[in-house]
Amino acid sequence: MVDNRYATALVIGSVLSLLATVYLSVAVGTQHWFQYSSKHVDKTENVTSLRERFMADDWEENTYSDLLFHRNGTLGLWWRCIQLPSESLWYREPDDPPAVNESDARAQPADCARQSGCPDPKMETFCVPFTLPQQFKAIPKTPGNGEPEEDLLRTYLWRCQFLLPLVSLALVFLSALVGFCACLCRSFTPTLGVGVLHFLAGLCSLGAVCCFRASVHLLRPGDGAPQAEGSVGWSFYLALISFPLQMMAGALFLWAARSHRKSYTRITAYRIA
Repeated sequence: MVDNRYATALVIGSVLSLLATVYLSVAVGTQHWFQYSSKHVDKTENVTSLRERFMADDWEENTYSDLLFHRNGTLGLWWRCIQLPSESLWYREPDDPPAVNESDARAQPADCARQSGCPDPKMETFCVPFTLPQQFKAIPKTPGNGEPEEDLLRTYLWRCQFLLPLVSLALVFLSALVGFCACLCRSFTPTLGVGVLHFLAGLCSLGAVCCFRASVHLLRPGDGAPQAEGSVGWSFYLALISFPLQMMAGALFLWAARSHRKSYTRITAYRIA
């Protein structure tokens, strides 16, 4: 027979664990961990060239970091995004353009080929995922100089920032299996292991957030990159919120397991006496 207090603790702990898992899963799959805001964005660059540079397989860190600073980019664990002018506003210049008066010609740039003046093109988000080899690629201290020395600190920060959330989710999944087995066996003893696994998962979530923040802080733009302001996004906060939720769930599971064991021991001792 399970006391109502212990059952309530298990239910609340399970709900907190589910919320933490959902938050962390959404955070891992989205790109709004960190975003840059540049006041001067060049809207006349060749969009095709920018796409090819951003999608290059043999990418270097300074290449995509420069684009992040130049193009109001956002960075996630598995995604990198930049703002590009939309090509839908442009149209092919006709063979026989209509005649315009001299005042209109002076008012519009020579390369303007749109019917309604030259308004600023609409910006759209272009995202590219990081491949697994790119995630494990070593980060050099001085890129572009033959075979530069590897920056061990930034390399392992980068690897930990995407591995630790996966480890955290795996630990929560393992704890769910242990809890399911405990329900089948009608035993409270495995609940202690469920609490420990949630504590470890919470530490992994916190470690992932810290590694990402440190890695972004150490991200070096190129010499020609403009001054861009950076701020954390909602995906970062979702991952950060999952840490206390997992810790609270682990604390409830541990309390329920230890309290139920003490109560069971006292009842057994009373029956023997």
